[in-house]
Amino acid sequence: MKNATIIVIALLALFIIGITIYSYESDDSIVEDVNLVAENAFHEESEVEANYHSASFSFYLPDGLDVEDEDENNVILHNDDQTYIVFYNKFEEPTSQLNFNNANNDEAILFESYEDQDKFGYVRVTPTDEKDYELQVGIGGVKITTLTTKSKIEQDTEEVMKIARSILESNEM
Repeated sequence: MKNATIIVIALLALFIIGITIYSYESDDSIVEDVNLVAENAFHEESEVEANYHSASFSFYLPDGLDVEDEDENNVILHNDDQTYIVFYNKFEEPTSQLNFNNANNDEAILFESYEDQDKFGYVRVTPTDEKDYELQVGIGGVKITTLTTKSKIEQDTEEVMKIARSILESNEM
């Protein structure tokens, strides 16, 4: 009976360790995946239609996100337990690198830029103390920042890149 209990406990421990190792995703694989998602969303050829119009600018508001607050240059978006801070400087050109140059920090595990003939963008991922990640995406004068989890970072990257693109596409000077 004692041996059976020890065997069961050992098997359970091995099972838990195996599941943990199998489900572990390293920062390196997150960086590769997020970079690919951001680059694809940046270069997507189809236009992102604005479905929200504030007093100052229009943008694509994904399902599930609500506008919590807004002023001339900023919008705070919210869903459940996540906040997105959107900043738009309409005086910066779509090819501006100002936000990119200001975003560089030593803690970033991903800091990558993308450009085409019409716009310049970037993605930055910085780990936080809480095992989450600060995600910042920018295109021209648009900058969007949120705290996200390992399981949501790819989806959030695609959504915020779409929001940033929609601001530029909907508010061209």
